[in-house]
Amino acid sequence: MAEAARTGVNRITDLFGNRRDLVIAFAVVAVVAMVVIPLPTILLDMLMAMNLILALLILLIVMYNKKPTDFSSFPTVLLVSTVFGLALNISSTRLILTRGAAFDGRMVRAFATFVVGSGGTEGLVVGLIIFIVILAVQLLVITKGSTRIAEVAARFALDAMQVKQMAIETEYSSGAITEEEAQAKKAELQRELDFYGNMDGSSKFVSGNVKAGIFITVINILGGIIVGTAVHGEPISQALGTYISFTVGDGLLSQFPALLVSVATGIIVSRSATAGALGEEVGEQFTRDERIYWIGAAVLLLFSVFPGFPWYVLVPMAALLGFTAYRLNRIKRRQAGFAETMAKTAEKKKEESAEMSPIVPLDRLSLELGYGLLLLVDRDKGAELLERIQRIRRESALDLGLVIPRIRILDNSRLEPSEYCFKMKGVDVGRGKIRMGYYLCINPGGVSAEIAGEKTKDPAFGLPAVWIGEDMRDEAERAGYTVVDPPSIIATHLTEIIKRYASEILGRQDTQEILETLKKEYPAVVDEAQKHLSLGDIQKVLQSLLKERVSIRNMVAILETLADYGPVTKDASFLTEKARQALGRQLCLQYADDDRVLRVLTLEQGLEKKIIESRVDTASGAVSALDPPTQRAWIKALARAAAAVQEHGWLPVILCSEQARALVRSSTERDEPGLVVLSVPEIANDITVEAVGEIRVEG
Repeated sequence: MAEAARTGVNRITDLFGNRRDLVIAFAVVAVVAMVVIPLPTILLDMLMAMNLILALLILLIVMYNKKPTDFSSFPTVLLVSTVFGLALNISSTRLILTRGAAFDGRMVRAFATFVVGSGGTEGLVVGLIIFIVILAVQLLVITKGSTRIAEVAARFALDAMQVKQMAIETEYSSGAITEEEAQAKKAELQRELDFYGNMDGSSKFVSGNVKAGIFITVINILGGIIVGTAVHGEPISQALGTYISFTVGDGLLSQFPALLVSVATGIIVSRSATAGALGEEVGEQFTRDERIYWIGAAVLLLFSVFPGFPWYVLVPMAALLGFTAYRLNRIKRRQAGFAETMAKTAEKKKEESAEMSPIVPLDRLSLELGYGLLLLVDRDKGAELLERIQRIRRESALDLGLVIPRIRILDNSRLEPSEYCFKMKGVDVGRGKIRMGYYLCINPGGVSAEIAGEKTKDPAFGLPAVWIGEDMRDEAERAGYTVVDPPSIIATHLTEIIKRYASEILGRQDTQEILETLKKEYPAVVDEAQKHLSLGDIQKVLQSLLKERVSIRNMVAILETLADYGPVTKDASFLTEKARQALGRQLCLQYADDDRVLRVLTLEQGLEKKIIESRVDTASGAVSALDPPTQRAWIKALARAAAAVQEHGWLPVILCSEQARALVRSSTERDEPGLVVLSVPEIANDITVEAVGEIRVEG
């Protein structure tokens, strides 16, 4: 039996737990059907009791919610509860008019007896007056005020949406919040806007419900008199007593839940500036200052002295207020003493920690601005630079596979007003000057006409450029210049710094987070790679790839390669070459044209042999140690070949053997830091290689 009972409970739970949408849909359809389908009185009593408890639950939920938007379904619930109450009112009206004195609805009779009394003209008049007063209060005070508040809240929420979204973007760009927190705040902002927009329309349901209640009450009384006298043959006094009593009871039974819902509506739309349960906020705000209770007690004592006032009521109330003020004063003193003690303790710990701390934390990447450039990050001016920085962080994660840490933006009075500076761990890695209100025209080569302006250099790449005004922008673009505004200058410089120093940005903790994230989907790959290589070994390989601007986004291929060769060696240079070969197609497509043609420069065989023979193994890897004359001749030959390739609009790419690739890269790193060097095993099968020149050392 117990097992059967548990099975039955589980089935009910499954029915109402897993199919709530079907239950709710059925309930809504049933509510609408009640308008036309007659109900037995016992079912009517049950539904009226349910309507009363539903209104009470709605009011309690509103009062105990921390935020108005926590009850986001309130507009829909308000509509359904209003239709439910009106359907019950129509059903009860049908039964009262058809049955007359024989109507046996217990809930209606109970309310009628409670308000009207045992009978008589006085009871009928008093009950009808009370009912009219309730309707007037609900319609003219609560409903009208709630509707007005809902309209204003919806308008203000819509007007403030753009400003709030910009504030969220600013917080995210400055690093105050994470991307997930920014998305959550945006979603919460959208829910708030939708909620107040829905409440603006849903508040009309309440006022319509009251008006419908007045109309139904008048129809009940007039219809009851007609039915009682003309159909049932009752005296008019008996008809008045019967139908007015039932009408008042029925009206109160339908309007009392509506009154609770109206109060809930007024509370929820008037709490837009609150952030806690109503009881907590009221308690905190009414106990903030004890002086108001002293003043209230004094006023009550003063009134108790005047003749005719009930001193036996006012004096106890004054004593109660005085006791409340005394208790609040004691609590405030105790809290002040506790706060002072905690402040002293915190200050002492802070001093001790300051004395014991051996380091001062540094920002991994920061942007310092002169005061003349602060408009670029001013929220009131749109904070365009902050949006650009956020976009750059997102694009860098996609291009390099590296999530850039939050970039802290500071004002530095030691900089010139128009100067900015990028720092990495407190060290200057790039700076430039901006002329606000002007545009930077960069000469990419091949411009049709020179533009007059203040000559300067592009801070990101060192290209020749000029500053021009807004009136010359179109002319410069037609001449072939690349025209950029101040936010774009800083954003471009930041992008180049991220690419140049990506290997230094990637720390050991970042590597650990990458592996932990990847382990959720590829546990076997991560475990096998870490079985043979330490965290530091993997970090070195990733840093070597980033140093040559190779994206590490395909971490699965990189780790699978490390897992294959990790048991053989832990040499970072060797593992890096194998990882590059695993990413061969990615590397080729990065430098090939749209037809998958890769144009390369090759090395003369004797020169390549010299570079290989000059190999020297160091703690940081193998490097080339050519003698100075050969090194100078090699760099000159490389520069000539690269210039010839660039004249055709191609990117200089060197193709050599696997043994020579890392050595060629190390020998040119100082003079040609952006040179692309590929090895033969890195060329994918579907890539066409076209040799456009050979580098050879003269003599």
